[in-house]
Amino acid sequence: MRKIISFMHISLDGFVAGPNGEMDWIKVDEEIFDHVGKRVSGGDTALYGRVTYQLMESYWPTAADKPTASKHDIEHSKWYSKVHKVVLSTTMKDSGLGYTTIISNNVSDRINEIKQGPGEDILLFGSPTATHSLIQLNLIDGYWLFVNPIILGQGIPLFVGIKDKIKLNLVTTRQFTCGVIELNYTAERY
Repeated sequence: MRKIISFMHISLDGFVAGPNGEMDWIKVDEEIFDHVGKRVSGGDTALYGRVTYQLMESYWPTAADKPTASKHDIEHSKWYSKVHKVVLSTTMKDSGLGYTTIISNNVSDRINEIKQGPGEDILLFGSPTATHSLIQLNLIDGYWLFVNPIILGQGIPLFVGIKDKIKLNLVTTRQFTCGVIELNYTAERY
């Protein structure tokens, strides 16, 4: 069965964005881009909430065409154009979006159908609201967290509304030169 892996940058105090959705505190450099690119390139399905999907759609389809495109922009743009995208949204309509599936109801059943299908792990990028929903439905199988060396004090937390314990098993860690620490966990089901 396919797994949902939540890919998220997080502050040391557990926030994924500032109070107004700010993410200007996130440290990303070529070392991280290369590391993430290797992991992501094998994925064939990306999962987003509506807001993150719309941000991705506004940039990645044409990112490789820009004269100033970096190696990362070119590689990720190619990957983004061929990957199947799944979007959790109650307001978007599933019409003419190509490799995109919109899930607006029966989230647990629909996600489990996708997990039962063929393919690689499903990568959940950012999308705090979608992540919160999937955590509450016990659908996330792993967390790939990039802990940034900053304390925000307030903002959008990663973990909210959790009713039951989620035991995590540490798979790997990695420290990057810029001070970011990668923590890769699998979730253990009770």
